[in-house]
Amino acid sequence: MPTYEYVCKSCDTHFDIFQSFSDESLTTCEACGGNLNKVFGSVGIMFKGSGFYKTDSRPAASSES
Repeated sequence: MPTYEYVCKSCDTHFDIFQSFSDESLTTCEACGGNLNKVFGSVGIMFKGSGFYKTDSRPAASSES
């Protein structure tokens, strides 16, 4: 199950929670009753080049005969 991070708009409380994809997003802070926002982080992996293989972004090997 994925881990989601939430932050409260009122008390600035941060917490992580395991939720299924089918679960509804949390909306109420348990500490103060304020509104919650889901925090979206940066992507942990980036693919460069025309495909998804590590050799796609490297220059072609030169063959000398």
